[in-house]
Formats: sequence, C-alpha cells, structure tokens
Amino acid sequence: MKQRSMTAIIALLFFVPIIYIGSWVLEAFIVLLAITALMEIHQMKGINPISFPTLVSSVALIFVILYKRILEVFPVLPDNGSLFALLILILISLTLVVKDYTIEDVGISFVGILYIGTGFHSFILTRETNIHLLILSLLIIWSTDTGAYLIGRKFGKNKLAPLISPNKTIEGSIGGIIIAMIVSVIYLLLFPTNWPILLMLPLVVVLSIAGQIGDLIESAIKRHFGTKDSGNILPGHGGIFDRFDSLLFVLSVMFIMGLV
Repeated sequence: MKQRSMTAIIALLFFVPIIYIGSWVLEAFIVLLAITALMEIHQMKGINPISFPTLVSSVALIFVILYKRILEVFPVLPDNGSLFALLILILISLTLVVKDYTIEDVGISFVGILYIGTGFHSFILTRETNIHLLILSLLIIWSTDTGAYLIGRKFGKNKLAPLISPNKTIEGSIGGIIIAMIVSVIYLLLFPTNWPILLMLPLVVVLSIAGQIGDLIESAIKRHFGTKDSGNILPGHGGIFDRFDSLLFVLSVMFIMGLV
C-alpha cells in the first residue's frame, strides 16, 4: 500500500505540470503513454511488442491521437481518413508475412488503436478547449476510484461484477459516485465556471459510472488473457493501461457526448 501511494504521488507531481504546460510537451507525453498502453495490450495477447505489427499499430495510433496536429503540419495530406485506412490494410497484410500474427491479432490491434486513440485524442482536445473540464474529469475518476475502494471495503456486501472483478461491490460503486459528487461540488465552488452546479451533477454521475465501466472493461480484458496486470512499469499500480483504463472510457464518452 505504501509503495502504491508513493507511486501515485510521484506520478501526479510529474503529470499535473505537463497538463498545465500543454502544447507539444503534453502531446509527446500522451503519445508515449498511448504507445506503451498499446504494447501492453499486445503483450497480453502474445503479440511481440517489438515487431512490425506493433510498429504499424503505433503509427496508426499516433495518427488517431494527433489527427488535427498532423494535418496542420502536413496540409497536403488527405483529411478523409484514407491514410488511417491504408495503415489498417498494411496491418492486415502483415498476417501474410509475419509469423504468428493472425487475423484475431489484427482485431486486438485495431480495437486497441481505436480505444486508446479515441481516449487520448479526447484528452488533448479537452486540454485545448476546456482545462477546467479536464481537471474535473480527472477528479471525478480519482475520487470515484478512492471512494469505491474505501466504502466498498467497509460496507461492501453485494458483488458488483463477481465474474469480472470479485472485490468490487454495489455499495462501493454507489459510494464512489457520492464521493465524486462531493469532490466535484467542492471544485466547482472553489473554481467557479459558467456551468450551474445543479446542471453539472448529472454529468458527474454519468462520468463516475463511465469511469467504473472503463475499469471493469480493463478487468475483463485481463481476465480474458489470464493476467493480473497489463504491465509492471508502475510499482504497485501495474501498467499504463491499468492506470488509464477509466480515463480512456470517460474521455471517449465525453467525446461522443460532444463535450470536447
């Protein structure tokens, strides 16, 4: 627990200034996180993380995350998604020449590209358009996770998803939502925005639930592949995909809702 807490504190001290700086510094850091998460997914599936499929997948992932920036730097490139389609065709074609890289593996790569890419693309968009909303979404995720753990540990009796994550409880889930609402109200009172607090609370509930769904999805993926953690890059926390599972889903939901 001590190691887990120290890792979290160090990560926050490093991550928060990068969010504040933004620009290419944040974009480069996000790309690094995204590629690492994709490599972890590949490794869980048994795909060599240092291989041509991972390289092509990483290029496609970068294209999804930095789509706007790439078109700004290279305005002559087509903006109809044809380059992304080309990368996917190359990925499929690699099944013909790369040993042990199958059509099923292509599916894993493709889902990883879209899921991780959409989430981190939304992260950058939110930072550019509304840093308050980004900070609020992070607070919702962290407070939900902490609240669900503490309340579930003390009062949890009814399992939330026993076949996926046996330790999570319905009481913890509800407690996490309540803690997220309290933290969000405090933030909105300390840093007033144009959003009426009463109108923001339903959004907080939706994003809190979305964060828990993202966590369960990642748990289901790990259970499917028979692994405890996606990686071991963060002592006590597992891998990058482990730490950003909720955030990826929450930001994807925000993207779909048109909030970014």
